[in-house]
Amino acid sequence: MAHALRHRPCDNSRGHHSAGPPTQEASLSAITGAFKNVDLRKKILFTLAMIILYRIGSQIPTPGVDYANITKQISELTESSAVYSLINLFSGGALLQLSIFAIGIMPYITASIIVQLLTVVIPKFEQLKKEGQTGQAKMTEYTRYLTVALALLQSAGIVALADREQLLGQGIPVLKDEVGIFGLIVMVLIMTSGAVLVMWLGELITDRGVGNGMSLLIMAGIATTLPGEGVSILSNSGGFIFGAVVFGMLLLIVGVVFVEQGQRRIPVQYAKRMIGRRQYGETSTYLPLKVNQAGVIPVIFASSLLTVPILITQIIQSGAAAGEDVANNWWNRNVMTVLQNPAAWQYILVYLALIIFFSFFYVSVQYDPYDQADNMKKYGGFIPGIRPGRPTAEYLGYVMNRLLVVGSLYLGIIAVLPNILINLGVDTSQASGGGMPFGGTAVLILVSVALTTVKQIESQMMQANYEGFLK
Repeated sequence: MAHALRHRPCDNSRGHHSAGPPTQEASLSAITGAFKNVDLRKKILFTLAMIILYRIGSQIPTPGVDYANITKQISELTESSAVYSLINLFSGGALLQLSIFAIGIMPYITASIIVQLLTVVIPKFEQLKKEGQTGQAKMTEYTRYLTVALALLQSAGIVALADREQLLGQGIPVLKDEVGIFGLIVMVLIMTSGAVLVMWLGELITDRGVGNGMSLLIMAGIATTLPGEGVSILSNSGGFIFGAVVFGMLLLIVGVVFVEQGQRRIPVQYAKRMIGRRQYGETSTYLPLKVNQAGVIPVIFASSLLTVPILITQIIQSGAAAGEDVANNWWNRNVMTVLQNPAAWQYILVYLALIIFFSFFYVSVQYDPYDQADNMKKYGGFIPGIRPGRPTAEYLGYVMNRLLVVGSLYLGIIAVLPNILINLGVDTSQASGGGMPFGGTAVLILVSVALTTVKQIESQMMQANYEGFLK
């Protein structure tokens, strides 16, 4: 996810040098050359081992779950429910199967976003952000505590829905008959522990492997569903429809790669200066600003926000007194009907508006043009034709807003493309996941995470070459 969920857009713009977008040949040579380096090969194998462990845990059912009945009902459920299709996409099918990793990494993602957004509201968090590595470690600790709380809350809600036969639909049992209060508590604790373990696996990949751990775990969950979806489409719709889907997906991948690699290069010059007894001459470089500065975080945040009212409503209605009419109230008629229908034009417009809003909001939190202008001024840098200081900050803000318009529309159109196709009458029910794994959100995550991981492999190979030269 473009360094997916821990992506910080300002990181790409604070550096003064950039090697530019890597070519396809450079990316392939980086992958093949990575296995020739002993240390890098160990990191890649360690990453693959952690991903395999995560996928194994995603298939182990929680004690007390009627696994056979759940497997029978999932394919029918995801075809008709937008929220369950989305959950099944991000969890790789683990949540609806109520596995030990059912909650997955979504609590950690939500906690990370909340902590980052709180840096604007809480002065202490803003101060920790400026303290460097020490402050970042403290914020990571807060993120972990919040992750545990969110995982406990979410697992309790999911188990409550399963116990009331509301998880897979009205009256569909998913738990065994002998599960009591103690068994439900054990299920909640196991799912919460599983979420904490997934968080630990993601952090291990980030520290000892290659790429961003959380992003790679999401990518692995999505990638494992693609073969099954392809086989389902091929068997149900024939070779022509399957070929058309593959061709359309390839076109979408090309478009995503083109935009993800796009950047606006602002020229920057540095005047002559004295450091000690040495004089450094005037240099020229550029400041790279990505077109899609926010990554896929706005899409994930908007999707999660749309699923929250559905889950809360189902939990509340499942606990309603027997005989109480809750199906015909105003909320269900006017709100729930729209939220549960991804083909409705109201759903598409709300989804698109949320993506655009979170694109601007997230980048405004993460990227401060005044800090960038101050750093440039401190080191004697300036943009030709723009005065240092406040004029430079205003110019950077103006350029960033123009890029955000393009980037947010790009994210929004890619994300709502499957919804628009459904609205136009295109049948996506042949895929067992309602067509979601072949949608724009999945392609965004897969492509951006792959590009980011390849770039990190290239940078580590370059660092290894420098170390070898110094030795």
